[in-house]
Amino acid sequence: MPKPYQRKPSSRLSRAGKPQRRGGQVRGGRKAWQKASPQAPKVGGEESLVKPIRRAPEQPKRVIRTQPAGERLMSSAQEVGMENFSSPALEATVDSEPEQEIIYGRQALLAALRAQSTLNRVWILPRLRYSPQFLPLLEEAKARGTVIDEVSPQRLSSLTHGANHQGIAAQATPYRYTDLEDLVEQSRQASPYPVLVVLDGIQDPHNLGAIARSVEAFGMQGMVIPQRRAAGVTATVVKVAAGALSTLPVARVVNLNRALEYLKEQGFWVYGTTSRGAVPVYSADFQRPLALVIGSEGEGLSLLTQRHCDQLLSIPLAGKTESLNASVAAGIALYEIHRQRAPQTLKRT
Repeated sequence: MPKPYQRKPSSRLSRAGKPQRRGGQVRGGRKAWQKASPQAPKVGGEESLVKPIRRAPEQPKRVIRTQPAGERLMSSAQEVGMENFSSPALEATVDSEPEQEIIYGRQALLAALRAQSTLNRVWILPRLRYSPQFLPLLEEAKARGTVIDEVSPQRLSSLTHGANHQGIAAQATPYRYTDLEDLVEQSRQASPYPVLVVLDGIQDPHNLGAIARSVEAFGMQGMVIPQRRAAGVTATVVKVAAGALSTLPVARVVNLNRALEYLKEQGFWVYGTTSRGAVPVYSADFQRPLALVIGSEGEGLSLLTQRHCDQLLSIPLAGKTESLNASVAAGIALYEIHRQRAPQTLKRT
């Protein structure tokens, strides 16, 4: 007797949600979909039906910090346990100054050429090179190894960043400061009553250049400037000094008050300039070795510097203006020193 007709099982899910088998593989079902999770392993050699969405973790923003070569050397030395390591080469790298700078202006270059200063290269307008004022000096500099280039006004403006170059510029080595001990010895050899001008924190390079010009013009023997929080001898200072720094020695000291004490030990009488409450400058006795201290533009002499002075001087004023510019005050005081010492040898202008 033949068997009654039986319906073959369907390949779809039953109402109970149980998977149906076909060819020995599970093709669906609640358990299969539950296994299709981000952590589910591969089933039957294939990836899961549901692929997880993987998002890249947020990366912290990178901050690129640049360091000078000297700081990188110091940090590398600290990483390898060499915190106390020091060498002249490393210190020179950390505290080094620019090797070369551009000086410009006719008076500054004439003084540098006459003093046979070290000039690596000179840029000059063609019409100025063959002038009687510059031609012999440039030929001597060329014989010493200086390169002479004839350039256009636009090239000079580019080299000097738009400054008033007056048709000539040069690439020179940095200004060489004199040791304080050598400056004292040189001043004694130059005059029985030498005069050194000490600047207490002059920060404006134009003031520094103007004071240097007055110091050299009145025949004083040198200047002393602090190393920190004060202007140094730069191309701008050389330009404003109009050639005075080619022959005027300048000492740069770390501690200005110690320098004043050293000058006292060497027999110098220290005068300080102030705006009020002091002896008039024309009543002081300048017939001795002396150091004249000029205060900064805004604050004048500091209290500590005033304590290291033997006497304070002031310039009497008749108008409503309470004080003078530092370079102007220095020029007046230097003229009074020159007037008392050589009344018969003043130059007529």
